[in-house]
Amino acid sequence: MPDKSPVVIDLKFDRESVVAGLKNAFPGREIIDMALPENAGRDLSGSAYAVVWKPDPALFSRMPDLKVIFSGGAGVDHILTAYELPDVPIVRFVDRSLTDRMSEWVVLQCLMHLRRSLAYARQQKNHEWRELDPQPEACDVTVGVMGLGVLGQDAVRKLRVMGFEVVGWSRSMKSIEGVETFDEAGLDAFLARTDILVGLLPLTEETRGIYNTSLFAKLRQGGALEKPVFLNAGRGGSQVEADIVSALASGILGAVSLDVFEKEPLASESPLWAFENVIITPHAAASSDVRALFRHAERQMTRLEGGEALQHVVDRVAGY
Repeated sequence: MPDKSPVVIDLKFDRESVVAGLKNAFPGREIIDMALPENAGRDLSGSAYAVVWKPDPALFSRMPDLKVIFSGGAGVDHILTAYELPDVPIVRFVDRSLTDRMSEWVVLQCLMHLRRSLAYARQQKNHEWRELDPQPEACDVTVGVMGLGVLGQDAVRKLRVMGFEVVGWSRSMKSIEGVETFDEAGLDAFLARTDILVGLLPLTEETRGIYNTSLFAKLRQGGALEKPVFLNAGRGGSQVEADIVSALASGILGAVSLDVFEKEPLASESPLWAFENVIITPHAAASSDVRALFRHAERQMTRLEGGEALQHVVDRVAGY
């Protein structure tokens, strides 16, 4: 059996987590960690695999024998738009831990807005004891999920377990048992049904800036939450933050939870920080577990070397 190909690591993650994750990772393979000074000018020929997140722009040109690029996250727009790429497969990160974390964030945010947690937190700060009315149940609220890939479908299932009415939207029609779904032509009908809009779309030319004034105006007004709520944990480039601010100020949106932003980190002067009805998390909804990422990459390498097809390969035309 031929020697296993070396694997090149260029991950702009927390350094301690990468170092810890590399212990016992990729057994039988040489690991070339590009964060180490001794690898800065190293000859990378003979290395077939690269596991990356925001890598050095010259990395791929230094790897003439590259066979597969592994993205360090579920999103791949940073690779597709910022680099001159060789004609090799790009594999996105799909893992139970990442999927579960995303669904936890989505369900948490929906429940916080349903149960008026922000208002109760303000009352607690003011030492005020007062039950708020109305207090709808989950079954009174329709959550619309935009993006029905692995993450979106898992979120749909878990929201239904909590009792929410759930509808789904994707550019092409998807079938999910027990859930009404809409395609591109049915966007307006989908939005008109939606009390809480959950954004889990990949970033493509078609989805860039899709969450804007025009879209927010089509969400259901006067539902169980009185005003619609917007959540986004997909990609920051899919939202227009000036339009979110305007929609909050005008009352078109009743509340917002954001984990992703047009530019990260979110600037300290952003008006979003000042809204009492906005929840901000620092792109932490589904942080990649580095150990799980390395196990995922090793499984795919083993499949390829065993003559099997790679899984979770990115469609470069579709952008995800």
